[in-house]
Amino acid sequence: MTTVEERTGPPRFRDQTVAFGELGAGKNIEIPSASPVNYHQVISKPAQMPRIAIDGKLFMPTSGRRASAGKLPLVMIVPGSLGVAPSHVAHAETLTRAGFATFVLDSFGARGVTSTVANQTQFSFAASAYDVLAAWKVLAGLPGIDASRIGAQGHSRGGSAVLMAATRRFADAVIGPGSGLQGVLAAYPWSGHQFRDPGVGATAVRVLMGDADEWCSPMQVQGHCQAIRLAGADVTMRLVAGAHHSFDRGTAITDVADASVSPAAPTAYIADDGALIHPVRDASDPALTDRDLMVYALKAGYGRKGAKIGSRDGEAELFRADMLAFWERVLGKPA
Repeated sequence: MTTVEERTGPPRFRDQTVAFGELGAGKNIEIPSASPVNYHQVISKPAQMPRIAIDGKLFMPTSGRRASAGKLPLVMIVPGSLGVAPSHVAHAETLTRAGFATFVLDSFGARGVTSTVANQTQFSFAASAYDVLAAWKVLAGLPGIDASRIGAQGHSRGGSAVLMAATRRFADAVIGPGSGLQGVLAAYPWSGHQFRDPGVGATAVRVLMGDADEWCSPMQVQGHCQAIRLAGADVTMRLVAGAHHSFDRGTAITDVADASVSPAAPTAYIADDGALIHPVRDASDPALTDRDLMVYALKAGYGRKGAKIGSRDGEAELFRADMLAFWERVLGKPA
């Protein structure tokens, strides 16, 4: 059973004690990362990226199991726009108890962000994806972790981050060709940004999404998956009838009144050098940022306030079973 030490006020995730019963508490790991303004800065002008140290917690199965099993596969959990939530910690516990090492990434705390629900431009989507690969670099070098069996599971904004982190045009620029994630599970991701070359190489991709999602477009995500598939990847998508955004939370469906969403906005594609292509222009522009595209979406009438979040009976259990089956298939069932 998960225990979280109670403190006054909302402490950063690193300052909380999170323990999975007899498995013990998570260990804080610092990640040297960056806050690029856009994908072009990552790929074409990396020296200009402002640097930042982010963090997260590493959870390991029991010491006896580690000793007998050798190096372990690891699943990185990447939260969405509300930051680290109890559901993300619960997924980490499920996976840790199944024998995987797990790492819960916190991209928000070091940046002084608590939520991006009302404003997704507090830091770029490129920065979210960069954080995933920066964490991969550190985790791959840890003793006891099998660097060839690291996967990333992202939720909502985090789902977008893991899909981008798997895209070779992006990953090659950050960690080099041939390295990276063995698999990604993108839970109800936003696919509003897509590379024109969407190939993910050998990374296996799984998408879980509800067809009643009000935050992100299932059709846009289906198109993204098909583009990745046509580029030769192992990609599957499960669309859950009637499910809303964050249907794995195990909490009642509620309306988040301050959510700023534009699921029907056109896709912004990304050139090979990382420059965004405005949906109503032909040429890529290295100066374009997330904010420019979101202002366009609002002015074009795509933006609105309020969107539902939460689960119906059985949906959290469905998600958990699918999650475990995917990671056991891709990373191997831990001994």
